[in-house]
Amino acid sequence: MQEVVAAITAGGHSRRFGSDKAAARLEGRTLLEHVAASLKPCSLRLLIAPPGRYVLSGWVNVPDTRPGEGPLGALEAALAAAQWRRGACWVAFAGVDMPRLSPAYWVTLARARTPDAQAVLALDAAGRPHPLAALYHTALLKEVTALLDAGERRLRAAAPLGRTVTVPAHLLEEVSPKALQNVNTPADLAALTEQASRQRSSER
Repeated sequence: MQEVVAAITAGGHSRRFGSDKAAARLEGRTLLEHVAASLKPCSLRLLIAPPGRYVLSGWVNVPDTRPGEGPLGALEAALAAAQWRRGACWVAFAGVDMPRLSPAYWVTLARARTPDAQAVLALDAAGRPHPLAALYHTALLKEVTALLDAGERRLRAAAPLGRTVTVPAHLLEEVSPKALQNVNTPADLAALTEQASRQRSSER
């Protein structure tokens, strides 16, 4: 994963959660810290967020060039920053609401890349692709910019037909259980906390 640039988008409105999800705590760490830990093997790590809002050791703060435009706008900022620093490369793009991501998850996606691919997305158990917690190549930057200029705001539009590889859920579950489980509400966070408590009890 050394050659892959990590990027986390943070600082969204978190309307369903009721407060900043990035700062919510699970097992003694913030959700942002959980996701950042999964991307630690990447040698360049970018935090796409409002200036001064978060401090994350080892991460380069990059302002969102289109504040309020959602994760597609953050992806544009991540691809541009990665390309400026590294040239043509892959970007591991994540939000802060998937604290069960792990280094093994990202390695599995990276191994699925093909010579013609420009995006790698995970499939959930229902076969649906997840555009967040995915790999995108900087070659997509112009297309992402064009989508945003045309009024598109859906992140899934960034994964081009014919140039996107998908990874089956069972392969990811083997190496990174519950990686696609996200936190949208306080109830979701409470459920994760309860799961962790039950697992610790069963291991005693």
